[in-house]
Amino acid sequence: MPPSKVSAALARARLGVTSIVFFTVAAAAPETVVGGGAVSGFAVSGVTGIPLGYLAIALVLGLFAIGYVTMSQHVANAGAFYAYVAKGLGRVTGTAAGGVALVSYLMILTSLAGGFGVGASGFVRQVSGVSVSWWLLAAIGLAVIALLGVLRIDVNGRVLGVLLLAEVAIILIFDAAFVSAPSESGVVLDTLNPDQLITSAAGVILVIAFTGFIGFENSTVLAEEAKSPRTVIYATYISLVIIGGLYSLSTWAMTVATGPGNIVSQAGTHSTELLFVLAGERLPDAVVTIGSALYVTSLFAGTLSFHHVCARYFFALGREGVGLHWWGTTSSRTSAPAAGSVTTTAIAMVVVALVAIIGLDPITYLFFWGASLGALGVLTLVLLTSVAVVGYFIRERDHGHGRWRTTVAPALAALVLAMVLFLTVASFGTVLGVDDGDPAAWILPLGFLVVLVLGAIWGAVLKRARPRAYARIGMGARATTVQIDKEPSDVH
Repeated sequence: MPPSKVSAALARARLGVTSIVFFTVAAAAPETVVGGGAVSGFAVSGVTGIPLGYLAIALVLGLFAIGYVTMSQHVANAGAFYAYVAKGLGRVTGTAAGGVALVSYLMILTSLAGGFGVGASGFVRQVSGVSVSWWLLAAIGLAVIALLGVLRIDVNGRVLGVLLLAEVAIILIFDAAFVSAPSESGVVLDTLNPDQLITSAAGVILVIAFTGFIGFENSTVLAEEAKSPRTVIYATYISLVIIGGLYSLSTWAMTVATGPGNIVSQAGTHSTELLFVLAGERLPDAVVTIGSALYVTSLFAGTLSFHHVCARYFFALGREGVGLHWWGTTSSRTSAPAAGSVTTTAIAMVVVALVAIIGLDPITYLFFWGASLGALGVLTLVLLTSVAVVGYFIRERDHGHGRWRTTVAPALAALVLAMVLFLTVASFGTVLGVDDGDPAAWILPLGFLVVLVLGAIWGAVLKRARPRAYARIGMGARATTVQIDKEPSDVH
């Protein structure tokens, strides 16, 4: 039996623009990206144009967002990418996208949980001299997130808001210190030179930059709980401006502190400690310690935000009969997707345990590789969604929007995103930091093709064996109230 109407309903009208911005930007984990992802990118790739890459990707995603948020006014579904692709490209393609979304976001969630464990272990050792295993602290963090995951969504929004504001404040303090006390090269703009995007390094620059934006698209996941459709639109654009501006400013400020020619070597020497090493040369120890603590809370906030995304994707797939019906149930007290939340926690715990038991380096194989793979999956979904927006508005003619928002902008975004995806796959070995010819460079991206095919096969099976479930794909909250009597088709 499908979930009841009561148990299959998320909380309505609880989130305003500010709350959704907190969720979206917290998912992007600013201090984690600046102090972890960007520094690792400098070290692994050897390129210096990452600050420019953040600006370029912000513009590309701004173009994508035009069609994305326009469609959000017509399709409110907690499984955003899955539902959009189903509505625009057909239900079979939608189930394929749902599989890629779940795998991608679970990878990102577990990568952040691993990073949190390592970061928390290092911070505890820094302030107390006591060594605590990374996996134990990761498990504790996931347990706390599991409790928050079944509370009211607006309560989580306030938690993320406090953590995010403190995190952004410390980043801006660090930036000011770097620019006011530059290296011998002075305050120069070399790393923002547009010429870098017409070199062979362009692909690596864009790939690393795109990884930092994962989470910006989460605003539409919360559409069912937003106060109005326009809430999602405003939150999406505000989040993109904050993320793109902050990342570009902060990574550029680091290159000012080291000198553009030294950022790669310094990143290789100090790894994810570089941000705090540079800050320690310019600011009091107490400020640097606060920054280190907020780096850990940044990872926690990002993990919490992606936990909510994963839980809502499980919920959306369960509610519509694509996944387990149990996933489509919510807490009667808080209206949180409790079953999806429990499933998300269980999977993350298992992955962390396996990495610890096997003895893999959590930073390389869980944090960096996991985030990079998850970003590849999300990039694939963003491209599919751009095409789906065009397909949806071509079919639904009575929509009241101009061609720029429904056809031209999403089509242009799809072309640019296809180029970025090609460059990503072509340079994935460099992104992972493996040697030329290492099979990981093509086996890991190929895994998403396998997920796409399996998802499409499952959609075809549903069409033949469970036509009622198939007909509900992409319907969102209406899936529990609309009865389908005829054989469904892919014409919506």
